[in-house]
Amino acid sequence: MRILLVDDEELQLLRLEKEARKVFPQETEFLVFQNPLEAQKETEGKKIDIAFLDIEMPGINGIGLAKSLKKRDPLINVIFVTAYNDYALEAYKIHASGYIPKPVKASQIKDEVEALRYPIELKGEQKLQVKCFGNFDVFHNGEPVRFSYSKSKEVFAYLIDKEGSSVNVNELNAVLWEEDHPSYLRNLIADIKTTMESIGCDSVFIKKHNACYIDTTKVDCDAYEYKKGNPNAIRMYRGEYMSQYSWPIFEY
Repeated sequence: MRILLVDDEELQLLRLEKEARKVFPQETEFLVFQNPLEAQKETEGKKIDIAFLDIEMPGINGIGLAKSLKKRDPLINVIFVTAYNDYALEAYKIHASGYIPKPVKASQIKDEVEALRYPIELKGEQKLQVKCFGNFDVFHNGEPVRFSYSKSKEVFAYLIDKEGSSVNVNELNAVLWEEDHPSYLRNLIADIKTTMESIGCDSVFIKKHNACYIDTTKVDCDAYEYKKGNPNAIRMYRGEYMSQYSWPIFEY
């Protein structure tokens, strides 16, 4: 994710960057400029996900810079950060994603980001990415995670569905086969463990004694985000949940 921050007042810019870093993942790239003309030039050809722009600036004001950025990329999210309310109508006309009054607070940034005009795909570069809406899928760094057995993936899906609750092998047998397959299930659990280790996500899957569970803090999951009230995740839900399996029921 790449974030642009522009404010000609140094102290305001420092505050904006400090508060923004509290909201976005550590891996986020921040492009920070005091000079709006320099920002316009240096961002040429770069994909910007969200631009936080002051409005009252010399050379080219925030409205003009926003128009320039939107000409390059109509789907860029522009959030104005300003001490003035006089430009609200102009901001509306160019389809800005938000309008934050100064002094900026992290909570304000978070509120605006959760209601972006052009939602950014849910992802977490340092986390396992889990998609439950539609067909169930698991990704790491944007690439599908490959389990050795299709049934391993279904076991993993069931654990995701349980949202961190410990699940014993008897429950897994009953839900997935309606009869005992102890040897096969042991192979599946070993496959999940090996697969997670191979992508550096071994802490996601925990096996203890006769049970296992998922550390939900180590995954980015659309269903989890939906239940937290994330507007982006809510828009992504189309009534289908882990569609390839017969047992899931999405409770919300």
